[in-house]
Amino acid sequence: MRSKVLIVDDLEMNREMLAAILEKEYPILEADSGKNAITMIQEHQDEIAVVLLDLVMPEMDGFAVLEVMKDHSWLKTIPVLVITAESKAGVESKCFEMGVSDFIKKPFDNAIVRNRVKNIVDLFAYKNQLEEKVEKQTATLKKQYKLLVMQAEKLKESNTHIIDILGTVVECRNLESGEHVKRVKGFTRILAEQMMIDYPEYGLTQEKIDVIVSASSLHDIGKIAIPDSILLKPARLTKEEYEYMKSHTTRGCDVLNNVVGVWDEAYSKASYDICRHHHERYDGKGYPDGLAGDAIPISAQLVGLADVYDALVSERVYKSAYSEDEAFHMIVSGECGVFSPKLLECFRKVKKQFEELNQLQNKKQQ
Repeated sequence: MRSKVLIVDDLEMNREMLAAILEKEYPILEADSGKNAITMIQEHQDEIAVVLLDLVMPEMDGFAVLEVMKDHSWLKTIPVLVITAESKAGVESKCFEMGVSDFIKKPFDNAIVRNRVKNIVDLFAYKNQLEEKVEKQTATLKKQYKLLVMQAEKLKESNTHIIDILGTVVECRNLESGEHVKRVKGFTRILAEQMMIDYPEYGLTQEKIDVIVSASSLHDIGKIAIPDSILLKPARLTKEEYEYMKSHTTRGCDVLNNVVGVWDEAYSKASYDICRHHHERYDGKGYPDGLAGDAIPISAQLVGLADVYDALVSERVYKSAYSEDEAFHMIVSGECGVFSPKLLECFRKVKKQFEELNQLQNKKQQ
């Protein structure tokens, strides 16, 4: 506890006079030089409540003592009252710039000395207590923040795990390709990262892209509600069968709406948007809602193109795989529906990356 007063003055009479004024309220320490003052502060820095410092001393004057105290950051917790007969504005200004709290003028007035010392000791005691509380609260907040970050990471992992499980359920029912979901995720990430660079107006960030990529696993979740006779038919679907197949978008949303309280809002919204709208087209001729332009969520636009590309370059029960060049030209020419010009521009830039990913996935399957 800080309760001691350190009186620093080369004149013994001054030290004795100040000690006599203050000794009833405070334990007194004395130093007869600047050098001894520094030693005393080093030894009692956690006990000293205030320093009464004379400026005019041989060898090491009061300004030199203040410099050392400033360098050691002692002035942050130990206030200094300067003992001076000087009344020059320049001296006072320099003292305040160096961190002095106040002045005690010679000749000493007992009441003024006591009140000035008491006021500054009480002020710094409150300040130091407040800073200690803030420091403890800051440490507590840091721990709580760290815990929240860990919880957020666990929630993110949980969201991703749930989505992957649901995506795997679709793969088990849909015999087209067990790697389809993984490839769509890869194509979506490549395309999204290029969109983030070229078109910042869409507000894509790495965190949002991570959510979109993860949620892309659920783009075909509604196919679990499609009968095998339609889902696995090794021939072209009839008009009625095709209309039923298209309902996988809305049926998937029904499934997602029943998954309540499991994942956070960002994952829930991205999953819903992608599931419902990944077959919408930029000219409004897609399904199920006929959305046009940027009324289609950017997440669904990205996954929609990634899904079409993978469908083209993959062998299915009803068709052979197209070459990568054929798939590319079919998409940019509009044979697979109209996509956003901005999306297609990014697709052109990442053509090689799409091809490399597709070839890598094909090697893994062999």
